Amino acid sequence: MFTASSLSGGKREQYAQLAEQAQSLLAGERDRIANAANLSALVYHALPDLNWVGFYFFDGTELVVGPFQGLPACVRIPLDKGVCGAAARTRATQRVADVHAVADHIACDAASRSELVVPLVRADGALVGVFDLDSPSPARFDADDQAGLEAIAGIFVAALP
Repeated sequence: MFTASSLSGGKREQYAQLAEQAQSLLAGERDRIANAANLSALVYHALPDLNWVGFYFFDGTELVVGPFQGLPACVRIPLDKGVCGAAARTRATQRVADVHAVADHIACDAASRSELVVPLVRADGALVGVFDLDSPSPARFDADDQAGLEAIAGIFVAALP
């Protein structure tokens, strides 16, 4: 049920299908670690050309690595550093075509060339963390990816207790 081969059509249609799969996968489960683990695996295996997909959770001071797929990651990220920190600080999605052009980029995996980070924010404005995707290809993420992944991040936030 949760395989990349089950996605069909254009990119927007594929993201709609992926969102349906995410909704089904998270349905009835309120544990954020379990949901983050399953969602990371789903997205990592469904979308091409990714080398890291995962979550960083805000602990009140900084971002701390949560469930992910890919190589080992940086454990803690201050809100004033890197692409993840910028997404958390500004509460705005960061889509970076070339991470090497970002002065304070934190290189957890030297193979990463582009990145998309979606902030996870509750309806009351409280920061939960970020949903982070890296690719070894420059400019891997476009506006359709951003919209699709923001929708998937929204499904995760909606499943939180």
